[in-house]
Amino acid sequence: MAEMLTPTFNLLTFEEYLDYDDGTEIRYELENGVLLEMPPESPLNLAIVRFLIVELAKHLSLSLIAHNTEVEVSGRRATCRLPDLLVHSEESLAALAGTTRATITQAMPPPALAIEVVSPGATNRVRDYRYKHTEYAARGIAEYWIIDPQEQLIVVCQWVDGQYEDRVFRGTERLQSQVVPPLQLTVEQILTAGELG
Repeated sequence: MAEMLTPTFNLLTFEEYLDYDDGTEIRYELENGVLLEMPPESPLNLAIVRFLIVELAKHLSLSLIAHNTEVEVSGRRATCRLPDLLVHSEESLAALAGTTRATITQAMPPPALAIEVVSPGATNRVRDYRYKHTEYAARGIAEYWIIDPQEQLIVVCQWVDGQYEDRVFRGTERLQSQVVPPLQLTVEQILTAGELG
């Protein structure tokens, strides 16, 4: 579960966040100027992400599939998210060429797809279902998948006329993706792959 750090300093700007280094291997997101410590993922979440990398690579160039790539989004103050997985657009991948950090800034084109696997806890649910939903839509990310192992469902949010239209998939329903149309995975396959590790 992500925990909000109690700042002992002023709220960070996006540039200060990019320069921030506390000398540890801790991963952070920036939410409205506040660092959020991102603890290690659960084995279930990691297994789902690994499975999706393999399945997406059957239909996309591996260079378009990214893990540990940040996306700057709009917030009341500086905000930068770290999706569990993303699929670059050709333009977002090209924009990162030659950079020293895998961070898609507001000045760069958006990725095509952001994927979040919901971790247990009310705070995480609100963050994935509400805040990231709004932020990724405002950023113009064509598709956002919310994979929810606790509720045994996947929400596919597709960007239409400036906002997301959401469709819930369960059980043996096959996901329908505009970003990866040939993908033939069911919710059950994705969540079972995660349970099996």
